[in-house]
Parts: sequence; C-alpha cells; structure tokens
Amino acid sequence: MTNLDEYLAKAETVAIAGHIRPDGDCVGSCLATYNYIRTYYPAIEAALYLEPIPNIFKFLARSDEILHVCPADRKYDLFLSLDCGDTGRLGEAVHYFDAAKKTICIDHHISNQSFADENYIFPEKSSTSELIYELLPKERLTKEIAECIYTGIVHDTGVFQYSCTSRSTMEAAGVLMELGINYSRIIAETFFTKTYNQNRIMGLALLKSRLHLGGKCISSVITAAEMEEYDVLPRHLEGIVSQLRSTKDVEAAIFLYETGDGNFKVSARSGEHVDVSVIAVAHGGGGHKRAAGFSVQGDSGRLIEMIVHEIGEQINNDSE
Repeated sequence: MTNLDEYLAKAETVAIAGHIRPDGDCVGSCLATYNYIRTYYPAIEAALYLEPIPNIFKFLARSDEILHVCPADRKYDLFLSLDCGDTGRLGEAVHYFDAAKKTICIDHHISNQSFADENYIFPEKSSTSELIYELLPKERLTKEIAECIYTGIVHDTGVFQYSCTSRSTMEAAGVLMELGINYSRIIAETFFTKTYNQNRIMGLALLKSRLHLGGKCISSVITAAEMEEYDVLPRHLEGIVSQLRSTKDVEAAIFLYETGDGNFKVSARSGEHVDVSVIAVAHGGGGHKRAAGFSVQGDSGRLIEMIVHEIGEQINNDSE
C-alpha cells in the first residue's frame, strides 16, 4: 500500500472511523482523510464516525460534519480505520467495519494486530497523522488538510518532544507549515491552553500524587466524585499523565480516573527504560512503548500497587 487513491478510485461509499474517546491524532488523521475525500472525490458518499470530539479541535475543517450515531442499516464499499489498535476500540462503528466490502487499517500502535484486509501500520512513526501525510499526494495537500495533519502530529509528539519524533516527522511539519497554516496558534490553543477547571483538576492530581520505587515512578488518581465537583469530563484530563511524567528523576507515570462502577481508565507514560505497552496489553489495552492505556476494575490503591510492581520489574530487569 503506497497511497489511498488506488482504493478510493474503486469505491462509491466510504466510512472513516477512529478510536473511542478521540484525541488529537485520531481527530486530525480522520478529518484530514475526510477532507481529502470530500475535496478530490466529490462523487464518493463519505461519512466520518467519531464520538464527540473536544471543543479545541472544532476549528478544523468539516468537524461539524462528524457523525456520532451509527445506524445499523448502512453498508460501505470501503472502511478506513484510523489510529485504532483493534476493532473493540471502534465503538459503534465496528458494525460498518464488519459489513464493509474492503477494510483498511492505518495506525502506529505497537499493539495493533493487523486486523483489516489491508494494513498500513508503522509503530515507529510519530502518529497516524504522519502516516496519512505519507499516503496523500503532496501536490493535493490543502491548507485545511494540512491543519488537520499538523494538529494530529503536534498532539502525539507532545509538540515534537517525545522520542517518536523523527527527521521525517519534522520534515512533514515543515511542508505543512509552508501551506500557510497558523502553526503557532494550533499549538497554543489546542495543546497548551487549558480551561480554569482543567487547571484546577490538574492541580488536584499533582497534589494527590505519590512517588514509588525510590522516586522512579509517580502515580495519581482522580475519582468520579472529584470530576463532578470540579465540573470536568474525561476529555478534560488530557495532559495530566504527561505532567506527572515530567517530574525530575521519574521514569514512569501512572494516572487513573474513575469511570463508574469501580472501573478506572489507566494512562501510563515512560522515559527510556519501561515499555508501558507491555503492561497495557497484559490488561487488555494497548498503545506505544512510551505511552499506553487500558481499563481495569478494582480498588485504586491496589491497582496502583500492581502496576508499580510491574513497572519495577522492568526497571530491575533493565538494570541487570
């Protein structure tokens, strides 16, 4: 697979979907692809299915056309799964995947098992948005498409600071910048700017944090009651685990938030010596070596102890 055009030319109907609780890379890659199809293949009946996206991404072109409801009676010639490690994370759109004549998966999660008919999976790449950049003809990149791709790259690289950032990532960003996008505004308003309540809940998470393994690991947990008190939703917790990880001498960070009925969503980040994707996959989740997540049920204190133990084993093995 070298480009999308060879598949789009054979399709009359196309569905695009990303993972549940869409983040910047998911939104950016999906909207870039959707805008490309709508611009250059107007005869194709295209639909983009995502759960409600954060407000910070609603400036992206055609974000108002995203569909949140998936009627079961629809069938598509081509289904594009973007930034999704497995079909279980496609949400309600999974029945479109199952019924499609042709399926393509474009992703960079190391835990991806190549579940589609065609798979374009490169775990070493910074983001799915960078993969979309590779698959689109450069002469067909518009300012609107560039904004989507750049936003996705920025969010999955932590503004080009994570280890997944490569020379090709920076070269892609340079090309996108030359298309006239307001790159500094995208970074400021979608990555760094937080609402007052987001800053308050991050402050609470930092105050509640605890060090483990002699300061090599840090953890924090936010309960459902605290989220209600601070008037925040799960999408407003973005960035907390990375802030924890930036603590001096910390190799790995664990952040849990309660989703109800004793369930917790776990996000993990690491430096150079811990592969958090191994831990995530062991608990039914997935992700990357340095950034992964999963859902689990139980007492938050015991869950943290369990995860810290697993992190400690990796640190000890690495030092031997």
